[in-house]
Amino acid sequence: MIHFLTAGTLLGLSAGFAPGPLLTLVVSETLRHDIRAGVRVALAPLITDLPIIVLTVFALSRLSQFDAVLGTISILGALLVLFLGIGSLSNRGAAIDQSLVQPRSLAKGILVNLMSPHPYLFWFSIGAPTIIKAWHQTVFDASAFIASFYVFLIGTKILLAILVGRSKNFLAGKAYIVIMKLLGLMLIGFAFFLFRDGLQLLGWV
Repeated sequence: MIHFLTAGTLLGLSAGFAPGPLLTLVVSETLRHDIRAGVRVALAPLITDLPIIVLTVFALSRLSQFDAVLGTISILGALLVLFLGIGSLSNRGAAIDQSLVQPRSLAKGILVNLMSPHPYLFWFSIGAPTIIKAWHQTVFDASAFIASFYVFLIGTKILLAILVGRSKNFLAGKAYIVIMKLLGLMLIGFAFFLFRDGLQLLGWV
């Protein structure tokens, strides 16, 4: 369980802090309205991700007997995590262009998250395979991964809304940049575990 709890925590933190459409909307709503508006946007993944999770887990579970397919998906997931890790290491702060976002709080957050490719890529290449692997051990392992991922994903977005509400320059400050670099190092390490799992499924190690 510790492995899946750690994986969920790391991936949740990374997704929560990473610049993207949802973070842009969280910050924009916070600055245009107040912290509560930003928090409402941060809750959007709780609504939008459920059908994505169900569909990807169902689809990949049908392939659970095909180790070559799952191994290939695991390696693709490792490449995605490695890409995210390298991106975090090179982060120089998040520039938010408020002119690109119209305020609509939770409804807008739901639409932005549904239209973004990030949740689909994440759950297909990383999230769903991890849930299936955890489920094969115990239901508690799968629950630990999902719970820790969303606690830290949503919690981080809410924290950023609060920090931005108090200091508009937080996302360009040293603290944010240091956090991103530390997460980048951890993501690169996690990518190697995914590579190992993929190679094992392919029978190469």
